[in-house]
Amino acid sequence: MSLIWQGKRVLVTGSAGVIGTSLVRKLSSQGATILSIDLSPFKTSYEQKLKHIQTNLANHIPKEVSAFDPEVVFHLAAAFERTVETPGYWITSFENNVLLSHLLLRELEQCPSLRTFVFASSYLVYDPRLYRGNQGVYYLRESDAIAPRNLVGLAKYFTERELEFIQKTVGKYRTISARIYRVYGRGSRDVISRFIRSSLRGKPIEVWGRKNRFDYIFADDVAEGLMRLAESEAIDGIVNLGSGVPHSIDDVINILRSKLDNVLVQDCQCDYALEASCADMSLFYKITGWLPGTSLKDGISEIIAYEQRRMADEI
Repeated sequence: MSLIWQGKRVLVTGSAGVIGTSLVRKLSSQGATILSIDLSPFKTSYEQKLKHIQTNLANHIPKEVSAFDPEVVFHLAAAFERTVETPGYWITSFENNVLLSHLLLRELEQCPSLRTFVFASSYLVYDPRLYRGNQGVYYLRESDAIAPRNLVGLAKYFTERELEFIQKTVGKYRTISARIYRVYGRGSRDVISRFIRSSLRGKPIEVWGRKNRFDYIFADDVAEGLMRLAESEAIDGIVNLGSGVPHSIDDVINILRSKLDNVLVQDCQCDYALEASCADMSLFYKITGWLPGTSLKDGISEIIAYEQRRMADEI
């Protein structure tokens, strides 16, 4: 057990999500005292030092936050629509990303013990012209041009700038914005999990652009990466968090076919420029001395086993 987290008061928002559940599990195993907040209930019961509050932080920041007086905050709570943003998401995004984050930061002004704030940002803040429509994979660097490609990216960038403002004007605690890439994990709504669930049920998977290449990172590796960033005193600001390895949709399909029988694919018309993006993980490695180690093949195997167990429980 690492002494770094032993007895440390840690607030985790979005704790019931695919990254949050892994993060809480890791923090708990390291002896942290955790305040967990999410719209959903926290489903596991093994944590020894965990208090969970089920609430919408966009409507109300519980007074338990300031009373808890966290030393470290991992802010994961967010609303996503990655592919096509529907008209109603305009309101959802503002309330559950921009407003929620702003209200949380204001409440944290009442927390004198806070030393580190880690924000789950996104690579969607980068200018998509860097990595769409090109022949080769573009490895995004933290210094690359910013032009959020959708409301998700815009909301994430707004909070990044608020954190930058807080750091420059208040400076009471470190702020770290981890620009996270394509997360997949157990029980998630990510595309890999959807592919697996469809295949296990004998349904075709819908594919838009087999040649799209993404940086897929397993949720457990994201959680580990966020903890390592919080542990390091060498970072204050922006840093990429991906696997550093690009994979095409075809790669995903081929792995699925090597592990499952009768994977059916329905190719759909792709009318937008193909994406070929990946994280340049040089800065992250310089800071932490660590890189995510779960291969796409191993991550997919984990999810297949998880979904098979879940299906068996439903019978």
